Amino acid sequence: MDWEAFAERMATMARDLLAQESVEATLDRISECAVDIVDGCDAAGILMLRGKRVESLAPTDSLVVRSDRLQERLGEGPCFDAARRLGGERVFRIRDFTQPEERWPAFVSQARDLGIGSMMGFLLYTEQENLGALNLYSTRPAAFTKASETAGWLLASHGAVAFSSARTADQLQQAIETRHTIGEAMGILMERLKITEDDAFALMRRVSQERNVKLRDLARQICESGGIDG
Repeated sequence: MDWEAFAERMATMARDLLAQESVEATLDRISECAVDIVDGCDAAGILMLRGKRVESLAPTDSLVVRSDRLQERLGEGPCFDAARRLGGERVFRIRDFTQPEERWPAFVSQARDLGIGSMMGFLLYTEQENLGALNLYSTRPAAFTKASETAGWLLASHGAVAFSSARTADQLQQAIETRHTIGEAMGILMERLKITEDDAFALMRRVSQERNVKLRDLARQICESGGIDG
Protein backbone atom coordinates (compact mmCIF):
# COMPACT_ATOMS: atom_id res chain seq x y z
CA MET A 1 0.00 0.00 0.00
CA ASP A 2 1.38 3.40 -1.03
CA TRP A 3 0.15 5.29 2.03
CA GLU A 4 1.27 8.70 0.76
CA ALA A 5 -0.80 8.30 -2.40
CA PHE A 6 -3.63 6.85 -0.33
CA ALA A 7 -3.59 9.87 2.00
CA GLU A 8 -3.91 12.19 -1.00
CA ARG A 9 -6.88 10.17 -2.31
CA MET A 10 -8.51 10.26 1.12
CA ALA A 11 -8.11 14.04 1.34
CA THR A 12 -9.68 14.47 -2.09
CA MET A 13 -12.48 12.06 -1.17
CA ALA A 14 -13.22 13.89 2.11
CA ARG A 15 -13.66 17.19 0.27
CA ASP A 16 -15.77 15.47 -2.37
CA LEU A 17 -18.10 13.92 0.21
CA LEU A 18 -18.72 17.23 1.95
CA ALA A 19 -19.43 18.89 -1.41
CA GLN A 20 -22.39 16.64 -2.24
CA GLU A 21 -25.72 18.44 -2.44
CA SER A 22 -27.99 15.88 -0.75
CA VAL A 23 -28.00 13.00 1.72
CA GLU A 24 -28.64 10.51 -1.10
CA ALA A 25 -25.73 11.83 -3.16
CA THR A 26 -23.45 11.67 -0.11
CA LEU A 27 -24.32 8.04 0.58
CA ASP A 28 -23.85 7.13 -3.08
CA ARG A 29 -20.36 8.67 -3.03
CA ILE A 30 -19.43 6.82 0.18
CA SER A 31 -20.28 3.47 -1.44
CA GLU A 32 -18.59 4.39 -4.72
CA CYS A 33 -15.44 5.46 -2.87
CA ALA A 34 -15.34 2.12 -1.04
CA VAL A 35 -15.17 0.25 -4.33
CA ASP A 36 -12.61 2.70 -5.75
CA ILE A 37 -10.31 3.00 -2.73
CA VAL A 38 -10.41 -0.25 -0.72
CA ASP A 39 -8.35 -3.05 -2.24
CA GLY A 40 -10.43 -6.17 -2.91
CA CYS A 41 -13.81 -4.42 -2.66
CA ASP A 42 -16.19 -5.42 -5.48
CA ALA A 43 -19.41 -3.97 -4.01
CA ALA A 44 -20.48 -1.76 -1.13
CA GLY A 45 -23.55 -0.32 0.55
CA ILE A 46 -24.89 1.10 3.80
CA LEU A 47 -27.17 -0.87 6.10
CA MET A 48 -29.46 0.84 8.60
CA LEU A 49 -31.70 -0.79 11.18
CA ARG A 50 -35.27 0.39 11.79
CA GLY A 51 -36.15 -1.77 14.76
CA LYS A 52 -35.70 -5.27 13.33
CA ARG A 53 -36.14 -4.12 9.73
CA VAL A 54 -33.09 -3.61 7.53
CA GLU A 55 -32.85 -0.73 5.08
CA SER A 56 -30.33 -0.94 2.21
CA LEU A 57 -28.94 2.45 1.19
CA ALA A 58 -26.68 3.34 -1.75
CA PRO A 59 -25.89 -0.24 -2.87
CA THR A 60 -23.43 -0.43 -5.76
CA ASP A 61 -24.62 -3.92 -6.72
CA SER A 62 -27.69 -6.11 -6.19
CA LEU A 63 -25.43 -8.44 -4.19
CA VAL A 64 -25.49 -5.86 -1.38
CA VAL A 65 -29.30 -5.83 -1.23
CA ARG A 66 -29.51 -9.63 -1.26
CA SER A 67 -26.99 -9.85 1.57
CA ASP A 68 -28.85 -7.25 3.64
CA ARG A 69 -32.14 -9.09 3.16
CA LEU A 70 -30.52 -12.35 4.21
CA GLN A 71 -29.08 -10.76 7.35
CA GLU A 72 -32.50 -9.30 8.16
CA ARG A 73 -34.24 -12.65 7.71
CA LEU A 74 -31.66 -14.50 9.83
CA GLY A 75 -31.07 -11.69 12.33
CA GLU A 76 -27.33 -12.22 12.10
CA GLY A 77 -24.30 -11.15 10.10
CA PRO A 78 -21.28 -8.83 10.50
CA CYS A 79 -22.94 -5.72 9.09
CA PHE A 80 -26.12 -6.39 11.06
CA ASP A 81 -24.04 -6.49 14.23
CA ALA A 82 -22.04 -3.42 13.22
CA ALA A 83 -25.24 -1.44 12.75
CA ARG A 84 -26.40 -2.51 16.23
CA ARG A 85 -22.97 -1.70 17.73
CA LEU A 86 -22.94 -4.87 19.81
CA GLY A 87 -20.24 -5.11 22.46
CA GLY A 88 -18.72 -1.80 21.43
CA GLU A 89 -17.16 -3.35 18.32
CA ARG A 90 -16.89 -1.11 15.27
CA VAL A 91 -15.31 -3.40 12.67
CA PHE A 92 -16.57 -6.85 11.68
CA ARG A 93 -15.01 -9.18 9.16
CA ILE A 94 -15.53 -12.58 7.55
CA ARG A 95 -12.28 -13.51 5.86
CA ASP A 96 -13.33 -16.57 3.87
CA PHE A 97 -16.87 -17.75 3.14
CA THR A 98 -15.61 -21.17 2.06
CA GLN A 99 -14.64 -21.88 5.68
CA PRO A 100 -16.97 -22.55 8.65
CA GLU A 101 -17.81 -19.49 10.74
CA GLU A 102 -18.66 -19.89 14.41
CA ARG A 103 -20.08 -16.43 14.96
CA TRP A 104 -22.56 -16.28 12.04
CA PRO A 105 -22.89 -19.90 10.82
CA ALA A 106 -26.32 -19.61 9.17
CA PHE A 107 -25.47 -16.40 7.36
CA VAL A 108 -22.13 -17.63 6.03
CA SER A 109 -23.65 -20.89 4.87
CA GLN A 110 -26.40 -19.18 2.86
CA ALA A 111 -24.44 -16.10 1.75
CA ARG A 112 -21.92 -18.38 0.06
CA ASP A 113 -24.65 -19.17 -2.47
CA LEU A 114 -24.99 -15.43 -3.22
CA GLY A 115 -21.43 -15.38 -4.51
CA ILE A 116 -19.83 -13.66 -1.53
CA GLY A 117 -16.22 -14.65 -0.89
CA SER A 118 -15.34 -12.25 1.92
CA MET A 119 -16.75 -9.14 3.57
CA MET A 120 -16.25 -6.43 6.17
CA GLY A 121 -18.63 -4.18 8.12
CA PHE A 122 -17.75 -0.80 9.65
CA LEU A 123 -19.89 1.15 12.08
CA LEU A 124 -20.72 4.63 10.82
CA TYR A 125 -20.76 6.79 13.92
CA THR A 126 -20.00 10.19 15.39
CA GLU A 127 -19.85 11.19 19.06
CA GLN A 128 -23.53 12.11 18.86
CA GLU A 129 -25.11 9.36 16.77
CA ASN A 130 -24.94 5.87 15.28
CA LEU A 131 -25.64 6.05 11.54
CA GLY A 132 -25.65 2.38 10.50
CA ALA A 133 -22.92 0.28 8.91
CA LEU A 134 -20.80 0.52 5.78
CA ASN A 135 -20.63 -2.93 4.16
CA LEU A 136 -17.81 -4.02 1.85
CA TYR A 137 -18.01 -7.20 -0.23
CA SER A 138 -15.67 -9.24 -2.39
CA THR A 139 -16.53 -12.19 -4.58
CA ARG A 140 -13.14 -13.71 -3.73
CA PRO A 141 -12.23 -15.47 -0.46
CA ALA A 142 -9.55 -13.75 1.65
CA ALA A 143 -9.66 -10.66 -0.59
CA PHE A 144 -9.34 -8.12 2.23
CA THR A 145 -5.96 -7.48 3.84
CA LYS A 146 -5.04 -5.56 6.97
CA ALA A 147 -4.42 -2.55 4.71
CA SER A 148 -7.92 -2.99 3.27
CA GLU A 149 -9.36 -2.93 6.77
CA THR A 150 -7.44 0.23 7.65
CA ALA A 151 -8.60 1.91 4.44
CA GLY A 152 -12.19 0.86 5.10
CA TRP A 153 -12.10 2.18 8.65
CA LEU A 154 -10.73 5.55 7.48
CA LEU A 155 -13.38 5.76 4.78
CA ALA A 156 -16.11 4.93 7.30
CA SER A 157 -14.82 7.65 9.63
CA HIS A 158 -14.89 10.30 6.91
CA GLY A 159 -18.18 8.94 5.60
CA ALA A 160 -19.89 9.20 8.99
CA VAL A 161 -18.94 12.86 9.32
CA ALA A 162 -20.15 13.63 5.79
CA PHE A 163 -23.38 11.65 6.31
CA SER A 164 -24.14 13.44 9.57
CA SER A 165 -23.35 16.83 8.04
CA ALA A 166 -25.57 16.14 5.02
CA ARG A 167 -28.46 15.08 7.26
CA THR A 168 -28.08 18.22 9.37
CA ALA A 169 -28.04 20.43 6.28
CA ASP A 170 -31.05 18.62 4.85
CA GLN A 171 -32.99 18.98 8.10
CA LEU A 172 -32.12 22.68 8.25
CA GLN A 173 -33.30 23.20 4.67
CA GLN A 174 -36.55 21.37 5.41
CA ALA A 175 -37.07 23.54 8.50
CA ILE A 176 -36.53 26.71 6.47
CA GLU A 177 -38.93 25.56 3.76
CA THR A 178 -41.54 24.57 6.37
CA ARG A 179 -41.29 27.94 8.09
CA HIS A 180 -41.68 29.72 4.76
CA THR A 181 -44.76 27.64 3.85
CA ILE A 182 -46.39 28.23 7.24
CA GLY A 183 -45.75 31.96 6.95
CA GLU A 184 -47.27 32.06 3.47
CA ALA A 185 -50.35 30.13 4.69
CA MET A 186 -50.79 32.51 7.61
CA GLY A 187 -50.66 35.45 5.21
CA ILE A 188 -53.39 33.90 3.08
CA LEU A 189 -55.67 33.40 6.11
CA MET A 190 -54.98 36.91 7.42
CA GLU A 191 -55.95 38.43 4.07
CA ARG A 192 -58.95 36.21 3.45
CA LEU A 193 -60.43 36.18 6.99
CA LYS A 194 -59.21 39.63 8.06
CA ILE A 195 -57.58 38.25 11.20
CA THR A 196 -54.33 38.93 13.01
CA GLU A 197 -51.10 36.93 12.65
CA ASP A 198 -51.60 35.34 16.08
CA ASP A 199 -55.18 34.38 15.24
CA ALA A 200 -54.12 32.87 11.90
CA PHE A 201 -51.49 30.69 13.59
CA ALA A 202 -53.93 29.68 16.37
CA LEU A 203 -56.51 28.70 13.74
CA MET A 204 -53.97 26.59 11.86
CA ARG A 205 -52.88 24.82 15.04
CA ARG A 206 -56.48 24.07 16.02
CA VAL A 207 -57.41 22.70 12.59
CA SER A 208 -54.17 20.70 12.50
CA GLN A 209 -55.04 19.03 15.81
CA GLU A 210 -58.71 18.46 14.94
CA ARG A 211 -57.87 16.82 11.61
CA ASN A 212 -54.74 15.06 12.90
CA VAL A 213 -52.72 16.65 10.10
CA LYS A 214 -49.19 17.97 10.51
CA LEU A 215 -48.97 21.75 10.56
CA ARG A 216 -46.65 21.87 7.55
CA ASP A 217 -49.02 19.68 5.52
CA LEU A 218 -51.99 21.87 6.44
CA ALA A 219 -49.98 24.96 5.48
CA ARG A 220 -49.19 23.42 2.11
CA GLN A 221 -52.90 22.69 1.54
CA ILE A 222 -53.79 26.29 2.39
CA CYS A 223 -51.18 27.61 -0.03
CA GLU A 224 -52.50 25.36 -2.81
CA SER A 225 -56.23 25.99 -2.22
CA GLY A 226 -56.17 29.56 -0.95
CA GLY A 227 -57.85 28.75 2.35
CA ILE A 228 -58.94 26.04 4.78
CA ASP A 229 -61.24 23.63 2.97
CA GLY A 230 -64.30 22.37 4.74
